[in-house]
Amino acid sequence: MAWKNDTDIKDFVLLGLSNMPYVQNMLFVVFLIMYLIILIANSLIIMATVMDSNLHTPMYLFLINLSFLDICYSTSSIPRMLRDLLSSKKTISFEECVAQMYISLSLGMTECLLLAVMAYDRYIAICFPLHYITIISRTVCIKIAAAAWICGFLLAVFHVSLTWSVDLCGHDKINHFICEVPEVLSLGCGNVKVVESAIFVVGVLILFIPVIFITISYIKIIGAILKINTVAGQKKAFSTCGSHVIVVTLFYGSAMATYMKPQSEPSSPDKDKYIAIFYILVTPLLNPLVYTLRNKDVKSALKLCWLKQQRITQRWVRTLTGRELF
Repeated sequence: MAWKNDTDIKDFVLLGLSNMPYVQNMLFVVFLIMYLIILIANSLIIMATVMDSNLHTPMYLFLINLSFLDICYSTSSIPRMLRDLLSSKKTISFEECVAQMYISLSLGMTECLLLAVMAYDRYIAICFPLHYITIISRTVCIKIAAAAWICGFLLAVFHVSLTWSVDLCGHDKINHFICEVPEVLSLGCGNVKVVESAIFVVGVLILFIPVIFITISYIKIIGAILKINTVAGQKKAFSTCGSHVIVVTLFYGSAMATYMKPQSEPSSPDKDKYIAIFYILVTPLLNPLVYTLRNKDVKSALKLCWLKQQRITQRWVRTLTGRELF
């Protein structure tokens, strides 16, 4: 793969979210806490699901994929951002910039597809409960999840290749905290309209079509919920679906605001990097809370894991000291 680098740019400067030290220190603490919550919450979900055989179902296999994806997605950008918040030198090499863009974009595209697949899974489970096992079997679930990952990483190759085919003409300051496609394109000095149009088409495929798919799925789900006889059942179903819709809207809405707007559209120069916080940090933070940790089966699995860990620790201490710990 060949990219244009006619001006022999070896490093870029990431301008970040702020150049004021006290603001950077505050952001470091806030983002570090959010990142740790993302890692811990999603790791607990993966551990609980793997250890509890009752959760070895297609729905929870999708949730494991989402949790692992959120860990990888946030890790592709946040550690670098945290380092830059404490550093006066915010340079990133050309190769690292390309790698970061590809990895974060691949994982972001995969999440776009996976959220659409999960909406379809919920639609089948609620609207066709008697046929769910035959339609979404374990084999079908694995194939669909694998397809989402493969498509995300393949589409990102096209996206990144187009982005780095643009002549930057010596511009090396990126007004963002990561190497993001729109910001790199804004450095181009030639006619980038063709590249922007091609990326817009990919954005329609990876963002707009899944949104339509998810919307139709939830309309069908709401129709099925309205047929539930008990008011308590309707409230519970609406609460769950409402939470899902809010998270999906945050993720797709912020991503579409960044990747599907014309570059010629007048806007605040800092707007895109603030919007990026929603799909890089906020959504991975909310996903485990909304999709999984409110689920009573997952809560039971986490309690079971805790009890197992207590018993293991008790046996270990008893072996070493001959005394009871609890």
